[in-house]
Parts: sequence; C-alpha cells; structure tokens
Amino acid sequence: MEEARKGVLGHLKMLEMEANNLELKQQELRRRGRQEELNANLQALLSKRDQLKAEIKANTSLQKMRTLLDRTGVPYERNEDVDNLEDGSDNSQLLLMMARHTQLKDLLHAHHLIGGYDVLQTRKGKGVCVSLATAYEGVYLETYNLEIDLGSNLRICRHNIPPFIPLERLVTQGNMQTDIRDFLDTLSQYLNAYAGRKQQLHLTKEIHSSVQVAESNALCTILVLMFTIPGEKAEAALCTLQYANHTQRLPTRVNIESEDTALVSSPQWKKNQALLLETPLHTALVTMKKTGSIA
Repeated sequence: MEEARKGVLGHLKMLEMEANNLELKQQELRRRGRQEELNANLQALLSKRDQLKAEIKANTSLQKMRTLLDRTGVPYERNEDVDNLEDGSDNSQLLLMMARHTQLKDLLHAHHLIGGYDVLQTRKGKGVCVSLATAYEGVYLETYNLEIDLGSNLRICRHNIPPFIPLERLVTQGNMQTDIRDFLDTLSQYLNAYAGRKQQLHLTKEIHSSVQVAESNALCTILVLMFTIPGEKAEAALCTLQYANHTQRLPTRVNIESEDTALVSSPQWKKNQALLLETPLHTALVTMKKTGSIA
C-alpha cells in the first residue's frame, strides 16, 4: 500500500515537472515570437523612416528646381542651386519633369480659380497676363488683355481695355484684391456686352442698307436710326435706342418719333417698339421689314 502511494506521488511529481517544462517552453516560444514581432515592427519603422527621408530629400530638391524654374524659366542655368541638384542626369531630368508638372498643375488651378480665363506668366513669374475673349452669336471678336503684377497687392500694370470701360471703378467695386474671379467676371460682362452691341451695329449697317445710322457713341450705348416708311409718301421715323445697363446687349429704352403721330402710336409700331427692346437690333429689323413697317 505504501509502495503504491509512493508510486502515485512519483507519477504526479513527474507530471508536474513535465507541465513546468512545457510552460517554460511555451514562455520561450512566446518570448521568441514577441521578439520576432518587435524585430519586424522595428524593420518596418526603419523602412518607413528611410522612405520619409527620401521623400523629404526629393521634395526639397523638387522645390528648389521649381523655384528656379519659376524665377528664370531656365532650369539649367549654371548656379549653385542647380549644381547641388545635378547628382545625376536621370535624376535631374526627372526633377525637371516633376517641377514642370507641378507648375502646370498650379497654373491649371489658377485657371480654374479665375473662371477659366487664359493665363500666361510674365516677367519670370512676377506677373500674369489674363486674356478675356469676346464673342457674339458664336463668332469670336476682339480679345483684351490685362497684365497683373503679383506683388503684395495685385495691380494692373498694362492693359488694352477700351478707355470708355470703367476699369478703375470695377477694380475698386469688384475688390480685385480678395476676389479676382468676381472682378474678371464683371469686366468680361462689360466687354462682351460692348462687343455684342458693336457687332449688332455692324450687322445692321451690313444687312439693312435702307436704315441710316444717324448717331452712335463709342460705347454703343446710344444709337439713333432713321427708318424709311414704305408707302406713297416718303415718310421717315427716327428711332433712338438707349442702353443704360452697360453689361447687357439689349436696350433699356426705345423711343420712336415721326411727323405722322398716328403712325408711332399705332398697334404695329407699339409691337415694333417692344420687339426692339427684346430682340437684337439686326434681327428685329429683319422682322420689321417682313411686316412692312420699314423699307
């Protein structure tokens, strides 16, 4: 009986030792696994560090190349900055392409910000030239240009805007310093409205030979026309069109005078008056000729 008890105790002790050894082995495996995990994390962090260092170096070089490109427009001008960048022809060419790419992206972004107007850098990046095209009925007309100095305050240094366009007032009212897009949009409205009125006058002279232009001003905001009235009597009517809103192509007031007062107060000529207010001049005259109102 005693021997049997000793045998059971010995077996239990052996099992306990095996359990302890297994626990030690598991702890060792866990320690090695943890160590391997830490080593892997360390390698990942070192790799990330090297990557960040490379990106910082590349961005610094790219910024130097971009600065040189903006300042001179010639990236290979011999100076200390380029000497430091040219650690290899392939790298230099790659940096140049990347610098030009970022420059193009910035120009496109500026192009979007100012409403899609054509923009060119001037004076080696110290200014920009903005082109404002005008068009009427799908036909491109004149193009006007503004050269803007990119100093601490935006300033128009050169332009070919017609003198009768209130440019200085638009600069002040449009607050060019804080919202250049709004300023350019307003200026474009003035220019396109002027171009449209001018083109309507040109088409009127070209298409309607019987209509005489008695008077017009440079801005085409006042037009005085002489109509010939068909009939046995050689009657005429004087039509004055006033464009009080200089951002619009249609008149705000139409006045028709004739010695025959009954003519101008007739329903047909009331319609003609409304037509001239709502329709481009040369188009309205075509309709008036078809209805027999004018020769």
